[in-house]
Amino acid sequence: MDETASKVPVTEEKAPERSTVSQPWRPFESLRHEVYRLFEDFDRDLRRPLRRSAFDVDPFWRRQLKWGGAPAVDVVETDNAYELTADLPGIDEKNIEVKLAQGGLTIKGEKQEEKEEKKKDYYLRERHIGSFERHFALPEGVDTDKIEASFKNGVLTVRLPKKPEVLKPDKKIEVKAG
Repeated sequence: MDETASKVPVTEEKAPERSTVSQPWRPFESLRHEVYRLFEDFDRDLRRPLRRSAFDVDPFWRRQLKWGGAPAVDVVETDNAYELTADLPGIDEKNIEVKLAQGGLTIKGEKQEEKEEKKKDYYLRERHIGSFERHFALPEGVDTDKIEASFKNGVLTVRLPKKPEVLKPDKKIEVKAG
């Protein structure tokens, strides 16, 4: 890892214990989620190049996006780790949070811009505030104690190393004539 990249803390959150009390049946809420999913599928077909990846299965009613959508994220698997790379232009390091909770990795961020322009015949002042949150399910075999995150030049890189038992080389099995 490059020494000039700054470290972003990765926090771990313990999952609350689930209650044994059964949840009430909410048929209208279930119907609402199904209708939202139906419209999301229809909308995705119309604007496919502008939408999120097909691998990002987080339903849109659970997203908390307020400024034009979630950032682009590349996920790459190497021999000994997985790497998530997110483009976060214009966001400060202090406004990024990487959290490990409930078997998944969550990346949150907030962007605040303020522009002020004074000229002889006009005065312009604009503010743009927005946030995003992306959640990724962790694949099996990730060593959660060694996850690292760094931020440099508007790019967040999260390295998810694999456990040693997952790194064992593949064993070729000879096929015998029977």
